Amino acid sequence: MSDATVDPEDQKLITLARSARARNGASEGAAVRDEMGRTYVAGPVALESLNLSALQTAVAMAVASGAASLEAAVVVTAEETAADRDRAAVRDLGGPDTPVILAAPDGKVRSTVTAG
Repeated sequence: MSDATVDPEDQKLITLARSARARNGASEGAAVRDEMGRTYVAGPVALESLNLSALQTAVAMAVASGAASLEAAVVVTAEETAADRDRAAVRDLGGPDTPVILAAPDGKVRSTVTAG
């Protein structure tokens, strides 16, 4: 998938995830869009008693805000693939067909997979 083929709503998620990453100086940033079009943006949580990836945190924020499902998810990271734990969190709320977009820190889309 090239940046030219990214849906404008998904591009918004990429921009939001990049801003979360930059704002917090974190290794990753994430954003999700729920069934109502609301967006949730997060970075990772690393506490002694709680350790969540950025995407897990964004999904948790959506759940805590009453989202019933997800339309799409984005993680911006230097990693080459979307982590299984991230895809599982998206799948739990959005179902197996929910797209998970992996973007590089510069915002270029590396891949799109389903939460599967």
